[in-house]
Amino acid sequence: MLLLAGEAAGLWVQERKDLDGFIVIALFQGAVYAGAALAVLRARRTLALILAVAVLLRLGALAAPVFLSDDVDRYIWDGRVQAHGINPYRYIPNDPHLAGLRDQVFWHINRGNYAPTIYPPVAQMLFFLATRLGESALAVKLVLSAIEALGIWGLLCVLRAARAPPERVLLYAWHPLPVWEIAGSGHVDAAVVAFVALALAAAATGRRGWCGAALAAATLVKYFPVVLAPALWRPARDWRFPAAFAAVAVAAYLPYLGVGPRVFGFLGGYVKEEQLVSGSGVWLLDALRPAIALPSWVYLAGAATLMAGLATAALYRGASSFGWAAALGTAATLLASPHYPWYFVWVVALFCVAPWWPALWPTLAAPLLYWDAHTGHIPVWVGFTLYGGFAILALGDLVWRGLYGRGHAGS
Repeated sequence: MLLLAGEAAGLWVQERKDLDGFIVIALFQGAVYAGAALAVLRARRTLALILAVAVLLRLGALAAPVFLSDDVDRYIWDGRVQAHGINPYRYIPNDPHLAGLRDQVFWHINRGNYAPTIYPPVAQMLFFLATRLGESALAVKLVLSAIEALGIWGLLCVLRAARAPPERVLLYAWHPLPVWEIAGSGHVDAAVVAFVALALAAAATGRRGWCGAALAAATLVKYFPVVLAPALWRPARDWRFPAAFAAVAVAAYLPYLGVGPRVFGFLGGYVKEEQLVSGSGVWLLDALRPAIALPSWVYLAGAATLMAGLATAALYRGASSFGWAAALGTAATLLASPHYPWYFVWVVALFCVAPWWPALWPTLAAPLLYWDAHTGHIPVWVGFTLYGGFAILALGDLVWRGLYGRGHAGS
């Protein structure tokens, strides 16, 4: 009831265009969710209740106008361009060749006057399919919410294969972040959640080819999921995984290759625009700059070393792949220090299958990234709350495990 009341309050402040009020309410919902997770996970036979509440949480956000992001307008535009037989990577939205397609959606496209689409081919196919039901935010949100439902089913399959209680799906289904960012804003991250969940489920049941295919599909919605490959592939005796991954990647890119190297769209421009190579867009480097001007290559080298270490350990793992997948996905997301909350949605799904409680913190604090979002920088206090809070909790957890042993530290 508290979660539903929080959603009603969130929709009310959205209608009033009160972003600061929304952030406060989203944080309140996060606190309620954390309490609900601790309480309900100790119960059993509550799966029907969990799924019913998950549906109710999404209905209000689905019906409301999009408030937090304008990405859905780019999705609609890309779908429309493809429906007219035009490669979405060929032109920027305000190119004269597309003048006949302009309507109200066109005027709300972000970066419409200089950037081609950034979204990979599987995302483009989803945009095309969604907009065939209607070139509106509601149609896109409905399709992506249905895809998210497939992802929740995939998470249930993973939990079943791992002999974990199915009620643990609450960790994803009740989390406020997916509700606001998928049902509310229509972000394509719903498809990342779905394909990653299906890849994990296929890995758990020994379907190596399907695992590779699903991970490729997730990667070609947003590129982040490729980091999970070391946790899902056993190179010594598994050729089906890489073969299926490669086959899906080739098949997905094939219809768009007419534009040549431009098939990667605005990816390079986005990396520059977010100042990730220069280091200004990385919160830690930006926060340290007044005291210590570290070159960006130092951070990038450290991040690459950490990811390589995790990947190597995952490749030669002796235990379940779920924990390594969660570690790789969470580490990659945190090291990239995204400026937008929806980048943390897939971390919630990974947390659901392999709970490590410090990893929950950044997903709950993610709404703070809407604070001063127009500046393109993460305020120091927001970054410290999100990333510093995670570091403190992670260090505390490691110390606890060292003192009292894994058995007393939880999952």
